[in-house]
Amino acid sequence: MSSYATEKKVAVAAVRRACQLTSSVFNKLVKNETLTKGDKSPVTVGDYAAQAVISTMLYNAFPADPIVGEEDAAELREESSAEMRDRIIALANEALTSELGPGDEVSWGVGPGQEKTAVQLLDAIDRGNHPGGPSGRMWTIDPIDGTKGFLRGEQYAVCLSLIVDAQVQVGIIGCPNLLFDPAQPDLGRGVIFVAVKGHGAEQVTLTGANPIPLKIPCFAPSDISFLESVEAAHSSHTFNERVSSLLNITRSPVRMDSQAKYGCLARGDGAAYLRMPTGVGYREKIWDHAPGAILVEEAGGVVTDSRGGALNFGLGRTLGENFGVIAAGRAVHSRVLEAVKTAGMEAKAKA
Repeated sequence: MSSYATEKKVAVAAVRRACQLTSSVFNKLVKNETLTKGDKSPVTVGDYAAQAVISTMLYNAFPADPIVGEEDAAELREESSAEMRDRIIALANEALTSELGPGDEVSWGVGPGQEKTAVQLLDAIDRGNHPGGPSGRMWTIDPIDGTKGFLRGEQYAVCLSLIVDAQVQVGIIGCPNLLFDPAQPDLGRGVIFVAVKGHGAEQVTLTGANPIPLKIPCFAPSDISFLESVEAAHSSHTFNERVSSLLNITRSPVRMDSQAKYGCLARGDGAAYLRMPTGVGYREKIWDHAPGAILVEEAGGVVTDSRGGALNFGLGRTLGENFGVIAAGRAVHSRVLEAVKTAGMEAKAKA
């Protein structure tokens, strides 16, 4: 069984630099500038710049590997985008040329003197255009998952995964604003969750220190609480409330943006993550769930869609017919799945 040791090392380093970049974007742009709607928003700048950094490092380490990314650079190449493009290039180069950190290697295109041209960085962003599919190696990038959380200064995540022949092998989730240990807030914020198939899951600080193995604890029925999205538009709170009622859950849900929910589940901050899309025909993107799915599975949990089927990461850029996501420890998952099916049948009967 491959340990994917080099892939893990590069991925953690890439997510660390992207976390530093996105934190810098928040401090420089969100705090200090009036937010405007549209393409010049700080989250757009952060998305592009973070994808440029991660893609650059992946290309230098694994030049043959394609990338399934959220962004492409077509709009940035237009003259009307010159101001935003310049800002993105400057931020990406600032992140790429910062001092070497623990485990970094110059061959990945990072460190002092490693500045890239605008063309190189735009090409790096465009490498995210791969369509996905059932075979071969590919990386998925979600440079800022949880944009509203990012803009609020709350939870967001930088997410990266390696998929090989439709199976997620490596998953990295960086959460700059998440407490390292909710029970010990003095330890500060900033967590990177790491999982490699067959080799377990762990969390480390943003500098790579204090590795802690992750194992989903067993929850008594009275202690079960859901992790769910802040935005009701992303996941049906009403449906989740019905599921909670069927399970006699009395604890309030823990709501946060992004794949930080998967990390919190893996370390026991909640008992189950339930996401039931509200839009008819909505299809989940693979980059929104690949890193979190392997993290939970390697921490001893189960991740399925709302019908109990495995998530299929080999269908392209989306999860295809997979509808909804249920993630939890094994004992809790089976109970939640049955309640979801019951609530679903009730909803159909009322329709």
